Amino acid sequence: MSLDELADKQDPSSSADAGQQLARPDSKFRSLTPGPIPIPAAPSIKSLVETVSNERIDVMASHQSENGSISTASSTASSLESEKAAYEFLAQTPIKSTDAHLVEFSEAMRTVAKALRRVAEGKAAAQTEAAEWKRKYELEMAHKQQSEIKGNSSYISSDLDELASKLTLETPAPDRLGCCGKHGICSHEVLQDEVPGPIPRSNHKMVGRKASFKLSWGCNGDKNGQHKHDFVSFEKGDITTAERSSKQILLKWESPPQTVLFITKPNSNSVRVLCAEMVRWLREHKNINVFVEPRVSKELLTEDSYYNFIQTWDNDEEIKLLHTKVDLIVSLGGDGTVLWAASLFKGPVPPVVAFSLGSLGFMTPFPSEQYRGCLDNVLKGPFGITLRNRLQCHVIRDAAKDELVTEEPILVLNEVTIDRGISSYLTYLECYCDSSFVTCVQGDGLIISTTSGSTAYSLAAGGSMVHPQVPGILFTPICPHSLSFRPLILPEYVTLRVQVPYNSRGQAWASFDGKDRKQLSPGDALICSISPWPVPTACLMDSTTDFLRSIHEGLHWNLRKSQSFDGPRD
Repeated sequence: MSLDELADKQDPSSSADAGQQLARPDSKFRSLTPGPIPIPAAPSIKSLVETVSNERIDVMASHQSENGSISTASSTASSLESEKAAYEFLAQTPIKSTDAHLVEFSEAMRTVAKALRRVAEGKAAAQTEAAEWKRKYELEMAHKQQSEIKGNSSYISSDLDELASKLTLETPAPDRLGCCGKHGICSHEVLQDEVPGPIPRSNHKMVGRKASFKLSWGCNGDKNGQHKHDFVSFEKGDITTAERSSKQILLKWESPPQTVLFITKPNSNSVRVLCAEMVRWLREHKNINVFVEPRVSKELLTEDSYYNFIQTWDNDEEIKLLHTKVDLIVSLGGDGTVLWAASLFKGPVPPVVAFSLGSLGFMTPFPSEQYRGCLDNVLKGPFGITLRNRLQCHVIRDAAKDELVTEEPILVLNEVTIDRGISSYLTYLECYCDSSFVTCVQGDGLIISTTSGSTAYSLAAGGSMVHPQVPGILFTPICPHSLSFRPLILPEYVTLRVQVPYNSRGQAWASFDGKDRKQLSPGDALICSISPWPVPTACLMDSTTDFLRSIHEGLHWNLRKSQSFDGPRD
């Protein structure tokens, strides 16, 4: 229905007569009309909108009967036709009367026409935007699938088919830095030397280009070798834990290691002889650059001038750059030697190959008599590693003051111990976990340990033995004055705060891996959290087998005489 027909519907005869009378204001007409001229009431805005809407519905229904559905184009066209009809109606008969009803009617029709135009334009714009977003989404999904296919295929290697189902540690080439952020932890950024090109052998301070590597985790049976971040998944309202990664992490060299650092147990003739023999073998058979401690450098040069190719450092500033030069650490001694080697690195630590020349040897699985075969296997790769977390400790002096004095952080591989020292009073410590109060320790002290240190002082104080790759922090009291104070194992992401309160009767002492002893006065606090720089130690077999072997052979765990067998009983 057009707007002209809508206007005629309001009583066409009276409307036409009224229009003619208004257009011909002669005297005869005035004499015949003593009263006001009856003019039909203008329709309200609401009725006009309803009429135009009904008209649009009729047009859309007619299109639906012909085509089966109404498209976006037909809907927009009908809106534009209605708007055009409205303007044609307004242009047909100019309104010469000043009657308020006709003026209101014309303004209402213009408003309806503008509204129809805005609706049509808005609907078309919304549909165009939706189509554009759909196109972008489809392109993004296609790009993501292609990236996953390329990422998965890059980890498949023909010579490691049997190891593909295990957790692998792979090494990207120097020109593939871009892949590290997505699939693993790459060593390029923190272990890459900035000095390119070959290194002269005669230079005592020569710096080598490091071999790079990448850590990646995969689930059992998963051959893509990608880093698995998600341990919890949910689908259709069901929450499940993902399959945990396999027990072994492997390291595969893609660029051969060039520099080895030797850390040795002091004051041992057998260690000194073995060190000289291993350095000579690596130089002559593997063409490896060798770093040693200043003490060892003097010993070797005093013994024979042949060792003038070895390198060392002169000050602490050069020690800070060791991680940029060293590809591998060889430890000759016991667990204390491994602790000393780890303490030299305040940031990233190269892989450590620890040979057993000490007493217990929880972290020294390699036999020194077979060093040639062991080093040959490690330099060729792949070999297993154990990632051992370290604690990062901060001492805050007089924590209650507004101006805090924080000392340099200390990294420990085993534990930090807070005890009463020479004081005859019980240690009184307030403990917090992520700002939540835990307890007050009253006793000889407290041990905050890593899982690697669970077989050290914490074990002697009644703590549990924990696999070194289990993420956690051990909270073990030392002779507490409470029968209900049992040890705790806290998650690795928490931050512990141990504070000496002002009402403490005595002071406390903190030691870090058995050294660097510091006094804690009332008001001082110790902050402990897991460091982002673990210590990767090489495995003889795998991390679990080496751990069980160490507690069986080192501690004689659960060793007892078997019960006698007297034969079957009725």
